[in-house]
Amino acid sequence: MAYIELDCPASVKKQLAKVFEVSLKATVPDEPKVVPLVSPCVAKAGVKISDYQCNNAMGLFAKIKGKQTGFKGPPAVGKAIVDNLPESEMIESCSVAGPGFVNIVLSKKWMAQRLERLLIDGIDKWAPRLPVKVVMVDFSSPNIAKEMHVGHLRSTIIGDTIARMLEFSCVESLIRRNHLGDWGTQFGMLIAHLFDLYPNPDDVNETAIGDLQAFYKASKVRFDNEPEFKLRAQQSVVRLQSGEEKYRKAWERICDVSKAEFEKVYKRLRVRLEAMGESCFNDLIPEVLEKLDKLGLVEENDGARVIFVEGVNIPIIAVKRDGGYNYSSTDLASLWYRLNVEKVEWNIYITDVGQWQHFDMLFKAYRRAGWLPKDENEFPKCTHIGFGLVLGEDGKRFRTRSSETVRLVDLLDEAKNRSKAALLERDAVKDWPEEEIEKTAEAIGYGAVKYADLKNNRLTNYTFNFDQMLNDKGNTAVYLQYAHARICSIMRKSGKDIEEIKRNGNIVLEHEDERALGLHLIQFPEVFEESLSNLLPNVLCEYLYNLTEIFTKKFYTNCQVVGSPEETSRLLLCEATLTVMRKCFDLLGIVPVHRI
Repeated sequence: MAYIELDCPASVKKQLAKVFEVSLKATVPDEPKVVPLVSPCVAKAGVKISDYQCNNAMGLFAKIKGKQTGFKGPPAVGKAIVDNLPESEMIESCSVAGPGFVNIVLSKKWMAQRLERLLIDGIDKWAPRLPVKVVMVDFSSPNIAKEMHVGHLRSTIIGDTIARMLEFSCVESLIRRNHLGDWGTQFGMLIAHLFDLYPNPDDVNETAIGDLQAFYKASKVRFDNEPEFKLRAQQSVVRLQSGEEKYRKAWERICDVSKAEFEKVYKRLRVRLEAMGESCFNDLIPEVLEKLDKLGLVEENDGARVIFVEGVNIPIIAVKRDGGYNYSSTDLASLWYRLNVEKVEWNIYITDVGQWQHFDMLFKAYRRAGWLPKDENEFPKCTHIGFGLVLGEDGKRFRTRSSETVRLVDLLDEAKNRSKAALLERDAVKDWPEEEIEKTAEAIGYGAVKYADLKNNRLTNYTFNFDQMLNDKGNTAVYLQYAHARICSIMRKSGKDIEEIKRNGNIVLEHEDERALGLHLIQFPEVFEESLSNLLPNVLCEYLYNLTEIFTKKFYTNCQVVGSPEETSRLLLCEATLTVMRKCFDLLGIVPVHRI
């Protein structure tokens, strides 16, 4: 089910649907609101008999059978649909097959003109339009004083790609929210431990705290084993929450050191985020709970204050037995802030699938309060996007040999180092400056990690394997990068001014592999629309991989570019391929390389 309907005028499928809508009205004038069922054709046994297909005939005949329409079966309905088609420069020919399937072959001239306009106008003209102005993507969200580990990888990568897709769709305001875990009882033990090491918070910096993970573990060991320390930790929480300056300053220092560590990861991944942690909503919780209480949603249950929602046996615990707040309390308050202060029309939360019920209950509570529409498809709306686990070779959660979670910064560094080692084995890079080698290794390594995640349906688990993701064959980012670099090499070898060719040259799609490439290129808008409306980046990855396969194994193999009579047209096809590939890379957060 699509999460959102997009306006996508550049979609070939939608343009064809408009043509067939005219025909369907003429074919069955007494059947109102017949939706054209147009879809791209899929090759069977390597053979594709048409580009698109209209599949209305069978369904229509079932509806009109016995109504004296004169149609004797679905094939007759299909033939009438073809006969009633208006003139269209898009369509070269149509034919009826089997039980009324209308096979559609696109005009080569029209396809070529579409590609020529792409090169003149730019790919942004192909972007769809959203029905909302303000969208928030809540992703990454690590906890303060803990290292980012491989568990944060999927949320960060998937969230960034969805944010990039929304930005391409010209959303008026996109908020990339990092909902940091920067508040809670754990800060008592962290602050108490910090004061034992550095009584003056001003002396605390990144070097002083050192390894965040080790600092957190040391404070936890003391909390669990030293009663006197545990008491001081509990008192520290109270003094922090009461706003005592010394404790507030210590908390800020810990947060600053953590954020600096997080930024190292975000910088490597080229991810932009706006941090707004749990602490920002702490003062708002009582106000939001009071509003919910006045609406009759909050009730006493076993000493806690809870909210029950439809279809779930367990309640949302809004206030714990001891009077404290929790994760749910914060999310109740932060969502109120997003809807009423930031005026967000579409809230997208990206976490692992294990948190689905938490968000489902949160949204149901808001619908029960009347703060979200009863219809989940109306705006403002909230959507939880779940994802599966990152697994190791043993099929279990990906960890180090000592059973520690893998630090994300170490994982990314290894990807880069492996890529650099592979690069240095190539004779072609021996004369490269060190800076180019470093940047290329980063682009290939980090891109490989991202693509290995994004090419999978986000709901499934996937196995993390460096050897597979850094392979230059198969469905990997490295294979895509090699193809991109190959096209760049063709353009350089031609020695032609591509801007001049774009202005004065024309594309001709006479060879079957030229046509296959051109068709796939102009299908980018509808594939992007499918990917975004379902919030499935793997759909875009599959399109990019197929584009690379068509270029490499068909066009590049069978259509000489440089020095051929068709050089101008084929250079323009190469440039169109680069344009679409680079947009796909950009949406996936991958930096393309121009030579390898």
